[in-house]
Amino acid sequence: MPLRPLVHGLALAVFCAVSAQAQPLVRAPIESPILTIDSDTLFEDSRFGRQTIEEFEKRGAALASENRSIEEALEAEEKDLTALRATMTPIEFRTLADAFDQKVQETRRTQEAKNRELNSELESRRVMFLNAAAPVLEQLMREAGAAVVLERRSIFISSNAVDITQIAINRLNVVLNGVEFAPEQQ
Repeated sequence: MPLRPLVHGLALAVFCAVSAQAQPLVRAPIESPILTIDSDTLFEDSRFGRQTIEEFEKRGAALASENRSIEEALEAEEKDLTALRATMTPIEFRTLADAFDQKVQETRRTQEAKNRELNSELESRRVMFLNAAAPVLEQLMREAGAAVVLERRSIFISSNAVDITQIAINRLNVVLNGVEFAPEQQ
């Protein structure tokens, strides 16, 4: 995985977070020892997250289209094989049928692997984003005098006043503006 874009993104985030200590991008009006954040919303509503989701939806749609084309081709091949059955001995047909079944199984494994790889890449981007967001969240903690930021879904009940998700999104949109995380190289 090329580290240069990630390192540059993290360095930029840290620089901006440290700079924000002197002049906050958006001052957190919250003073609380505990803050909450919705990490899904943080990713999904950030500019980087929206762009990433859009990219992966397109890639997912392309994979689904490829799967449909392959399925149609295999169905046509199966029809042709079934039509040939009457002209062959059972042993000849069984050999062709077994080869076809093996082809179908291998194709299924290949396409499932592509789907897993796509999901894995999306999760890797999400993790890189959250790692890059850490300095911004730490800065928000300092500004609020907080000791901890908790995942909102893990809390039974809390005041919305301690949720910093939108403030963090606004800052991350500035800090990560133009930063691209390179996908893993195979």
